[in-house]
Order: sequence, then structure tokens, then C-alpha cells
Amino acid sequence: MTAPDAAARATVRPARRGDLARVWELLNGLAEYERWTEYVTGTREELGDALFGAAPAAECIVAESAGAIVGYAIVYPTFSSFRVRRMLWLEDLFVVAEARGTGAGRLLLAAVARRALERGCFRVDWLVLDWNEQAIGFYRRMGATPTAAGATQLGLTRDALERIVAETPA
Repeated sequence: MTAPDAAARATVRPARRGDLARVWELLNGLAEYERWTEYVTGTREELGDALFGAAPAAECIVAESAGAIVGYAIVYPTFSSFRVRRMLWLEDLFVVAEARGTGAGRLLLAAVARRALERGCFRVDWLVLDWNEQAIGFYRRMGATPTAAGATQLGLTRDALERIVAETPA
């Protein structure tokens, strides 16, 4: 199968609960690829609740080719206070190695873009690891640009959150 043939047959759709095992498998594949397996501390069941429970925290889109899920994207809404506009955060976009270059990634990113526009978002943001030149090249070919020159993304772990709360009067 050539790349154009695979792209022509690839489709994207919202993930269903029945896709959870495969999405979980791909999520772990992404963690392996990124060398971040130690950060996968949740469970497949927790992911299922986050995506398909009563109050979903995020949305998942899958790419299929020849009846098999070959990629996924997870997004959730966020907000820009400076722009006073909605945004989407692209948490994950992953395509299995065998399907890279087939158009599946482009289809997933287009599905994310479509959702962003339908929801009135002015942009979609995400992180990509500095060493992942293949992903950076792909995203740049799709029109992505760096979002914040001179900025460093920081985060607080649960331990840090608890410490701040414990050490700071309400």
C-alpha cells in the first residue's frame, strides 16, 4: 500500500468507549516513543471515565485505516485571558510508525482544527519535545508556529499544590 492509497482510505471519527483498549495502547506507545513512560500513572479505566464518563474532561478522535485504529488525538478546551477567547489544547496526537506519512496525522490535526473552529476557538496549542524533529517538521508543514518566544512552561505537581495550600492561609 502506498502512502497516497493509505491516506485515501484513512478516516477519522470521534472515539467510542469500545475504542478505549486501543487508545490506551497507543497512549502507552506515545509515552514509550517520547521516553516518558514513568509519567503514565493513570489507568485505562480512568482514561475511559475522563473521555466517556458523565462529565468528560477531554475528547478523543481516532484515525482508522483498513479497519484498524492507527492514531489518536486528545483535546480539551482552555481559554486565553489576554485574548478573551476560547482555545483548544492538543494533549496528544500520535500515529503508529507504520502509518506515519500516510496522511493519518494530517486527518487528525484537521479534525482538531475543525472542532476548534466549530467551537469558536481562535487557536489550538500544544507542546512538542525539542528532540522530536519529525513531529516538529510535520506541525510546521501544517502551518504551526511557536506560540511564546521567551516563555518557559512550568507546572505544579500534586505535592506542590498540597504544600502551597498547607503553607498559605485561606
